[in-house]
Amino acid sequence: MRIVSLLPAATEWVCMFGGQEQLVGRSHECGYPEEIQDVPVVTAPTYEPDGDSAAIDEAVQEQLQEGLSLYEVDLERLRGLEPDLIVTQDQCEVCAVSLPELEKRLADWAGGAPEVVSMRPQTLKEVLDEALRLARAMDALDRAMEVIANLETGLRVLRDQIGVDRTTNPQSLPSVACVEWLEPLMVAGHWMPDVVEMAGGRAVLGRAGEPTQPMEWADLRDADPDVLALMPCGFTIEETRRDLHYLTEQPGWDELSAVQTQQVVLLDGNAYFNRPGPRLYRAIEVLASVLHSERVHPDPPVADWERQRLPATESAPA
Repeated sequence: MRIVSLLPAATEWVCMFGGQEQLVGRSHECGYPEEIQDVPVVTAPTYEPDGDSAAIDEAVQEQLQEGLSLYEVDLERLRGLEPDLIVTQDQCEVCAVSLPELEKRLADWAGGAPEVVSMRPQTLKEVLDEALRLARAMDALDRAMEVIANLETGLRVLRDQIGVDRTTNPQSLPSVACVEWLEPLMVAGHWMPDVVEMAGGRAVLGRAGEPTQPMEWADLRDADPDVLALMPCGFTIEETRRDLHYLTEQPGWDELSAVQTQQVVLLDGNAYFNRPGPRLYRAIEVLASVLHSERVHPDPPVADWERQRLPATESAPA
């Protein structure tokens, strides 16, 4: 089977399920695992993706308002790869090439059109359901079941370390706001409240299974979470640090409980939290090491590029 993945999370699942050698094409954003770097790229953004939070949002909104696609597909190269299976998504216009866009490009495909699997998980459970659906299309269901069983075993061990289960009173757990964009301010929905729960926390503002939405600064200030987890979509920690002023310059920033207790944490959203792929399990582990540092000691240890607490000196507004 010849597979083209236009979704980074799907690329990771394909490789986890033993399909790395079958991967013949990928999107420009599919950069993990490192061994796929030589796989041909068939997409490119149609907007400038290298600005700060405000500039990227402005560029994206301008494209959408004009009815333009955010990504272009090199159809000639895609056809030349002769894929049997193409994987994309129909969850978010910004995240990757959308299903309607791909279907439009494939409308005049000569000969037998490839099978298209479009992933749309809204919750952590649906992340696994969609991964298994992909595995069926790859004819790799047995391998997928083994992979997911191992991941779930690790999660059960982590939950035992934390000392929480389904009977734990959520109000006894630290409250967590997961910031998925800085300007405009957005708090994560979809699977992130489930990730927080699995990590031994209680998500505030974002709702499981619902899209991430813009919100007012006053809403975050009123919620006053115990932990403020910053994980902007597609950003590394250094990129998040660059844009911190969008938060630290807000009125009442230094009065937030998370700021005063040094529980503002920068996380690699691009690698872990924003992608509905197998590394969500590492995301849970990393977040648990923040919420329950005295009990959770991940193996391998959490690296600086994965998690950084914001020192009090950096938390202070300029």
